Amino acid sequence: MRICIIQSCYVPWKGFFDLIGRCDEYVIYDSAQYSKGHWHNRNRIKTAQGLAWLTIPVITAGHFKRPIREIKVQKPWADKHWNIVELAYRRAPYFEQVAPIVKDWYERASTHDYLTDVNFIFLQGVVEFLGLKTRIVRDDVYQPEGGKMERLLKIVGRAGADRYLSGPAARAYFDESAFKSAGITVEWMSYEGYPQYKQLHGTFEHAVSVLDLLFNTGPEARFFSQGGRVEDVGDLSASCRSDNS
Repeated sequence: MRICIIQSCYVPWKGFFDLIGRCDEYVIYDSAQYSKGHWHNRNRIKTAQGLAWLTIPVITAGHFKRPIREIKVQKPWADKHWNIVELAYRRAPYFEQVAPIVKDWYERASTHDYLTDVNFIFLQGVVEFLGLKTRIVRDDVYQPEGGKMERLLKIVGRAGADRYLSGPAARAYFDESAFKSAGITVEWMSYEGYPQYKQLHGTFEHAVSVLDLLFNTGPEARFFSQGGRVEDVGDLSASCRSDNS
């Protein structure tokens, strides 16, 4: 059984969904500390004026040392984001088909107070759109405790997994020996080889929100979100992207 454990992000890029789609189970790691400037509450889209940030405002007082699951959003925000998305993608090939689906995500997300619940609306929606079969659970199901590596290891063990798939950004701090001692194979995602598709607004850009993919490719989005590869722990030679990972 292959598992991944990743903090939630706001409408993350296609590589995020490629990674979790390769796993039997994705654990939403929102007991991790919220990090200002991370992808937790923001992402980028392409507009006629260039790349633009969509950032969900959060209540900051005393929150930066708290877990992601305790972070509250500042309302209203959803209508503004939808209006920006609509303006950016109204000429996309599949806008008429996809817009009602995405707008519904925004409407439902607008009713939630916590960032983790907002992100889950979009996560669940995109997973269904792409037809992914990965089981998704929150990390509190496994009640992890201890230090960073200990928590990850306990989640993997309690889930009954024997393979752990990680994004490349974690290589800087990851203790592979602890997993090896526990009989767990560590694998790394390499974000290379994604096919390009016809985008709006100039030069092609891979590292944007998956919304770009949905509006521009519609029912073919699953194909264009697959292209990376999985490396085992012994293969350290690849050059990897860390966008939204």
